[in-house]
Amino acid sequence: MFTRRDVPPTPLLVAFEAVARLLSFTAAAAELHLTQSAVSRQVRALEEFVGTELFIRERQGVKLSGVGQAYAQEVREALTRLGSATLACKTNPQGGVLNLAILPTFGTRWLAPRLPDFFQKHPGITLNLSTRLAKFDFQLDRQDAAIHFGQADWSGAQSAFLMPETIVPACSPQFFAAHRMAQVRDLAHVPLLHLSSRAGAWQRWFTDEGHAVQVPLGVHFDQFATLAQAAVAGIGVALLPRFLIERELQQGELVCAVPNLPALQSVGAYYLVWPERRAHFPPLQIFRDWLQQQAQQFTEV
Repeated sequence: MFTRRDVPPTPLLVAFEAVARLLSFTAAAAELHLTQSAVSRQVRALEEFVGTELFIRERQGVKLSGVGQAYAQEVREALTRLGSATLACKTNPQGGVLNLAILPTFGTRWLAPRLPDFFQKHPGITLNLSTRLAKFDFQLDRQDAAIHFGQADWSGAQSAFLMPETIVPACSPQFFAAHRMAQVRDLAHVPLLHLSSRAGAWQRWFTDEGHAVQVPLGVHFDQFATLAQAAVAGIGVALLPRFLIERELQQGELVCAVPNLPALQSVGAYYLVWPERRAHFPPLQIFRDWLQQQAQQFTEV
């Protein structure tokens, strides 16, 4: 983690970027409305700060050293981001861009249908959504926040509870008719479908239902969407969050594999998590408040 002592003064970076782009102290000085000697001093001060020469000075002119080329690209990108952020703050103080990592099926089935409400209430905020199936390092991944299922145990992150999850064993009507599963233990003798990111979910479910059984092997899937479609296709029984398959249950594409089975809550829950450095980021604060309201309304229905 860098400290302020690792960051050179901005004027030095601006002077360096101009000379690196124009390959001329004279041209850079004219662009920055400074004297050539002032620009030269700033570049020399930056070289002393980083401890290496960034330019190769020749009689015919100047060119970047190998280190200077790489550094110039990074500095140019950083100054561009800084300029864009400043412009956005000046022109849209109530808005901004929020980079959000989402769970794929949660994003498509639950979050996406609710986003029009968010954009209507907060038109100045832009959401960039990307899929993440597992935890990641906020220091290495440029995400401002993430939707997380599990426990509030994301290292280096703060969290806000969203909602619990109720799970049901579901299968197609045709599969149910062919196997006639009347009790929980009957599921130990039919093909079971598994989610790769929730290893042991079936074992925990049988235990919570009061049955010590040997869980049969079955096909594994990496997303709930494909897992649910496999169940619809009649491949086997899938352990699915009820709120993600309401449409299939209502349309009769899926049924509960064990009739009159009481709802069972998952061990984990859904959270919004974010790195500590983003705790006071306005778009995140606005989105967090809206998301918690949506989750509360949903669980109260």
